[in-house]
Amino acid sequence: MLPRLAAPKHSFVGGVLLLGLLAALVSGCAPVHKAVPSPAPTSLATAAPGALRIGVLPITDTVPFYVAEAQGYYQQQGLKVELVPASSAAERDQLMIAGRIDGEVSDLIAVALFDADQPRLTIVRKARQAIAGSPQLYILAPKASTIRSVSELAGVEVAVSQNSLIQYVTERLLQLEGVPKDQIRTTNVPQIAVRLQLLEQGQVKAATLPDPLGSLALMEGARLLIDDSKHPEISQSVIAFSSQVVRERPQDVRAFLAAYEKALQDIRSHPEQFHDLLVEKGRVPDALKGHYTFPVFPDPSVPSRSQWEDATDWLVSKGLLRAPVAYETAVDDQFVR
Repeated sequence: MLPRLAAPKHSFVGGVLLLGLLAALVSGCAPVHKAVPSPAPTSLATAAPGALRIGVLPITDTVPFYVAEAQGYYQQQGLKVELVPASSAAERDQLMIAGRIDGEVSDLIAVALFDADQPRLTIVRKARQAIAGSPQLYILAPKASTIRSVSELAGVEVAVSQNSLIQYVTERLLQLEGVPKDQIRTTNVPQIAVRLQLLEQGQVKAATLPDPLGSLALMEGARLLIDDSKHPEISQSVIAFSSQVVRERPQDVRAFLAAYEKALQDIRSHPEQFHDLLVEKGRVPDALKGHYTFPVFPDPSVPSRSQWEDATDWLVSKGLLRAPVAYETAVDDQFVR
């Protein structure tokens, strides 16, 4: 069976400095800057009560939002939901900064950066979790490579998008597999399609790719060294809302998640009914369409304290946060109890 789809996913400390930082961290296309707090508005704009605007990327993680829309589940919950497309995580985060969306699918690295200055985003549920048979990220070697195991990556540059979830998961996977920390090397290839091309051409010795391109690389002969399902505790995406919305309109968040759970039930029961939505909204490459199935979506839960603290510790070690962000300010489990 081919692995299933996931995608690159990825602070609002105020002002123009952070806007540039978000683009750099999410796309990996600019030099690294430290997130230094600066004056910022006390809150982001939000939609009116009973209405939510959700930023959606073209990835599998957001497909259940479209299923809930198609099935009329938001209306059943008395909620008006607008799904606002974003072509990249950087664009999605800019929408949040501008107050044009109230919620999004994100990840621990991106949320921690958003909350570096003060609480801006609050995680309310896991969206995806790497599990056996349904990984999100893969460390791969070219087809003709002599590298056969993770241990052989000691001192070898792995192509990643730097200062993002991709780099975090890559480094943690290597550490957990016994590669000494001082022998972990990465090189910045921010564009995923370019990373895939370099891997296929043997111009990088290893690369970390998310689905669907990770699956495509495997189909075309790339060698899998490890995927994140072996250490699922380090790889997940999350549903996060503006902290103001969570604080002032918890009933709307609860209604949204109720519609989301009904959509997940439908996907689990009749995945074939929503295959076209999956292919269209998840941007499944043509070569994979006949092989692709829905990933396994987790039951209601939030990241654990240890998962959060490991991600923020990594950001501090990279100089991207001046201090860890408290778990209590960034994660709210009231909606999954």
